Amino acid sequence: MGVLDGKVVLVTGGAGGIGKACALIAAQAGAKVVVNDLGGSVAGGDVGDAGPAEATAQEIRAAGGEAVSNSDSVSSMDGVKRMVEQAMDTYGSLNAVVNPAGILRDKMFHKMDDSDWDAVIEVHLRGAYNVTRATIEHFRNQEDGAYVHFTSTSGLIGNIGQANYAAAKLGVMGLSRIVAMEGASKNVRSNIIAPFAWTRMIATIPVKDEASAQRVDRMKNFMRADQVAQLAVALAAAKDVSGQIFAARGNEIVLFNQPRPVRSVTKVEGWSPEAILEQAMPSMKAAFTDLGPSATVFPYDPI
Repeated sequence: MGVLDGKVVLVTGGAGGIGKACALIAAQAGAKVVVNDLGGSVAGGDVGDAGPAEATAQEIRAAGGEAVSNSDSVSSMDGVKRMVEQAMDTYGSLNAVVNPAGILRDKMFHKMDDSDWDAVIEVHLRGAYNVTRATIEHFRNQEDGAYVHFTSTSGLIGNIGQANYAAAKLGVMGLSRIVAMEGASKNVRSNIIAPFAWTRMIATIPVKDEASAQRVDRMKNFMRADQVAQLAVALAAAKDVSGQIFAARGNEIVLFNQPRPVRSVTKVEGWSPEAILEQAMPSMKAAFTDLGPSATVFPYDPI
């Protein structure tokens, strides 16, 4: 028996990379899968193609599983509602949403176009809102449901050239946290994963120096999409895990802390700007978080 026997799971971005691995492993775990993928490019904005999602669904069926495909966009609420209707019409239920669908439009912030900002926010943050809002009442009514959203160390820690992506992914963190808090009494869970894996999205990251070349090489050779998908499927099945932030990096699973106070200073008579600069900031400086990118937090080879 698999951990998702009898469950129906919607997987977005299911035609390739992490999404495809999530769809395949969910099916292997016993789930009936709605495989969604717009079929566009990494940058988004394309017309889309139903073929890639259907290819994943066919692969699941060929292995003895149950799956249907969908080529709507997560950035469209009407499209997401069609995904949910398809799950209900085909399988009569929906128990979990795994949402790795995404695009990248990397650019230094001072050179970023409005369209690059808007497109990434629409897919990642609006998309996370859409798939959650379209299903939350169903999950609450049946008193069971799980969301597995995807964040990124670009948002949790930071990476140069990804302000749009980082902003969207931190927004997903906030969304997941509140959904978990509000859903606790109704057995609705929500968790997020910061994935490390070689995918076509990662392949678009510019390699400008030896350090970035080494980082990309580590991801290409030692961090696979299926390793991330194992965690995603486990979280879709977990009954007592919610509101958490994980990373999957090779065979290592990381639990992230969440923002909490690290130090405070008090001045009974009140602060002036001068006193803050002369006293408060110097006393807290040792506890400041540095400006290093995610590679400085994970400098070691994946396991």
